[in-house]
Amino acid sequence: MLEYEYQELRFPRGTSRGIARKALTEHAEYGRWELARVRLYPDGSRRVVLRRKIIRRHAVM
Repeated sequence: MLEYEYQELRFPRGTSRGIARKALTEHAEYGRWELARVRLYPDGSRRVVLRRKIIRRHAVM
């Protein structure tokens, strides 16, 4: 069964799409994060949830 770890990012109102895209791209390229969920609030802020797989290695005896 796959297991994931999650990370939440918040972007305040007024954050441009370019800045948000750059931050998400860096997380994806260097941290192997993928987009799980985006929520846009009425005040204009955004909450982004990223996830990545947890790879567990079993010891061979």
